[in-house]
Amino acid sequence: MSKITRRTVIQGALATGTAAAIPTGIAVHSRPARAQAAKQVRMVPHGDLRVLDPIWTTANMSAYHGAMIYDTLFGYDGDLNPQPQMVGKHGVSDDKKTYTFELRDGLKWHDGTDVTARDCVASLRRWIARDGGGQHMMQRVTDIAASDAKTIKIVLKEPYGLIYEVLAKTSTPLCFMMKEEVAATDPNQQITKHIGSGPFKFVEGEYRPGSRVVYERNAAYVPRSEPASGIAGGKVVKLDRVIWDIMPDAQTAAAALMNGEIEFFEVPPIDIIGALEAAPGVKIEVLNKLGNVGYCRLNHLHAPFNNLKARQAAQLAVSQDDFLRAAVGNPKFYQTCGSNFTCGSPMGVEDGSDMLKLPMAQRQARARELVKESGYDGKPLTVLHATDIHVMNQAAQVIAQNLRQVGFNVQLASSDWGGVVTRRSNKNPPDQGGWNVFFTWGGGNATASPINLFGHAATGQNAWFGWPQNDLHETLRNEWAAAANLEARREITRRMNKNMFDYVHDIKTGQWVAPVAYRADRMKGMLAVPEVVPWWNVERV
Repeated sequence: MSKITRRTVIQGALATGTAAAIPTGIAVHSRPARAQAAKQVRMVPHGDLRVLDPIWTTANMSAYHGAMIYDTLFGYDGDLNPQPQMVGKHGVSDDKKTYTFELRDGLKWHDGTDVTARDCVASLRRWIARDGGGQHMMQRVTDIAASDAKTIKIVLKEPYGLIYEVLAKTSTPLCFMMKEEVAATDPNQQITKHIGSGPFKFVEGEYRPGSRVVYERNAAYVPRSEPASGIAGGKVVKLDRVIWDIMPDAQTAAAALMNGEIEFFEVPPIDIIGALEAAPGVKIEVLNKLGNVGYCRLNHLHAPFNNLKARQAAQLAVSQDDFLRAAVGNPKFYQTCGSNFTCGSPMGVEDGSDMLKLPMAQRQARARELVKESGYDGKPLTVLHATDIHVMNQAAQVIAQNLRQVGFNVQLASSDWGGVVTRRSNKNPPDQGGWNVFFTWGGGNATASPINLFGHAATGQNAWFGWPQNDLHETLRNEWAAAANLEARREITRRMNKNMFDYVHDIKTGQWVAPVAYRADRMKGMLAVPEVVPWWNVERV
């Protein structure tokens, strides 16, 4: 059986320009270059911003939007330690059951009103309803209340050592603070007002889905006094405007960067990194050091993947090597990994993953047996296929081909990523608007935590898309949260990792770093932040 390669999966993309390399030394023009404002930056993000509510969804684009206009009580610094952000004074009682947070001075909403503890309590409650880490914390909480205009108290039933980590997390959804009137929105409905207190304001009148998103500096924002680090410290804004230009075609985005029409290209395909690196003024840099982890999510609610043997067959069939070759291409930037918790992280154990090391022919043979044993009836599987993001486009095609090779009947449901984000929340059967399989990825830092990543929950209908359920897994997550030290947590993670492979929580498709490309001759000060693209601290040169 021939191997799946990048060339066979792309099937002619070189002719259409979706992944072709740009020859160095040749001027490439997508449209006439125009002068940039002195303190304006234009970027091409990895996808379109369809959802403006960063609590309602876990889509990274919405988290990027949230980080621009909202603020958080705590934030991870560059060393991944939680630090106070909107909070000034804070403390915990001697019995470790009452946490007190006092808001720092100078916090105002974009409409000029003061940020209050009541706003933050309402925001915490709405976020908890949508976030796995928040829900895990809430199991130990007896009360969240505002004791005065600036003071928030969280009272626990029992000590819980992850309070700061959960509130500071960069995995989606981040714990963004909103006005009480906005945070009162049903957690299952999207907000309709977008009033933050963060370093930028959303220019709603210039928002064009599929084309453009615009932010302007919040002149009233009072940054912290500490140096910027991660999403903590002083968020000093040195730009007047940040514009997101939505360009699904990588060639167009690369040409715009090389011609100076944009300053930042978030996810250039690995194929064209060499050409961009050779372009005058362009710098290639890996900002997210732990990289990304791919997830192939199976729908546990409906056939065939409500059957364990069908899930085990899919786990054997989906090849990390095939995916990484097709979607990333250059082994310099990727690695296979048998951990559900990010290889290279403190929890990056690989217990239970031995089957990933078997020859692919052996894996496929066993997968075909399991497909038959599962009673699969040949009904088409719906694989959601995002065509406008390079990695996801390739991933869906590889996953579909891998599943077909072991006897599954697969059909691709093609749309842009916004369509996938909308459809993946549908719990109906696939023939009624639901789905069987979709692909996404998460940052390595977020994936490394059994608690902070909502996708790690196995709470059935209350879990993340795919809705896996496994009581042992939830017991182990609770033990992990209560563990006394790092080594104890690592030992629990070994059991957890094996169990996740046993019941097939989801299917990890490998790990890779995604270099960004930007005009180093026109901007400086970009911060290395996992899961977020920050624009404070950046300045034009």
